[in-house]
Amino acid sequence: MSKPNPIIAIHGGAGAIARSEITAEQERDYLEALHAIVLAGQKLLAEGASALDTVTETVCLFEDCPLFNAGKGAVFTAAGTHELDASLMDGKALAAGAVACVRRLPNPVLAARAVMEHSGHVLMAGEAAEAFAHALGLPLVEPEYFYTEFRYRQWQRARGGSGTLLDHDAQTDPRLTPRGLDSGKYGTVGAVALDAEGNLAAATSTGGMTNKREGRVGDSPIIGAGCYANNRTAAVSGTGMGEMFMRAVVAYDVSAQMEYGGKTLQQAAEHVVFERLPRIGGRGGLIAVDHLGNVAMPFNTEGMYRGFARVGQTPETAIYGNE
Repeated sequence: MSKPNPIIAIHGGAGAIARSEITAEQERDYLEALHAIVLAGQKLLAEGASALDTVTETVCLFEDCPLFNAGKGAVFTAAGTHELDASLMDGKALAAGAVACVRRLPNPVLAARAVMEHSGHVLMAGEAAEAFAHALGLPLVEPEYFYTEFRYRQWQRARGGSGTLLDHDAQTDPRLTPRGLDSGKYGTVGAVALDAEGNLAAATSTGGMTNKREGRVGDSPIIGAGCYANNRTAAVSGTGMGEMFMRAVVAYDVSAQMEYGGKTLQQAAEHVVFERLPRIGGRGGLIAVDHLGNVAMPFNTEGMYRGFARVGQTPETAIYGNE
């Protein structure tokens, strides 16, 4: 049996700044960032990196880029703090690791991998997760590291209303002005990959929701909801309304429909995004690759910051539908 052609797919969040509101400069900045990140992942796979290493490093690049709501670009909570979540999963061993509500780790996905490889657990949270990661050599930063004027202004406008706002709410909520705020997207990043050995992996990271209640945890660090990988089926990373993704167990459901229902990757992914999620008011999307190298990237929002690249082929990136 021939080895598969390695492939990586990435997302920087579902939902997007409305076409009527995005500037040409903003669109260029996002597409350039997506292209650079997916190109880096493609290069890793071409050099023989494992799927797990590839998604880890690729999500680190997202976490280091302030354009996206993860790591450096994390949004503010209602208390003016930052709480970050991340997870990853190895499809070969069905091993997984995650962290939630961490405040001083610049790359939460690295801490999630440390949990998977060194703790004997799957999910660790808060200061204990930070201390565990730091003891293994991961750096800690001061809270000011996560401050960006971009996110601060977004938070100040959200505070002018009441309750919690997802980024997407800005498109229809008069409390926010979308232009220039990146307020039309669900803030999560992720990567999925198939390597030359036929192994799958997935990783997801987020800075949460603007003005969220402290301690709230969404789907991103929940294995089976925002992240899942199984060599028998697919690797999946989700982005959208976290509560709905948890209730629908989105990432695992794609895999289950393939393994137990005989659906193709595209059929399973589209059923989850276009049928199951809307039944409970869920909005968002996902990226997935299967054990054969197929890719699916459905979303039920106006757009999803996304891209994919097979080794030896030109990377593709897009924001809106029909691109």
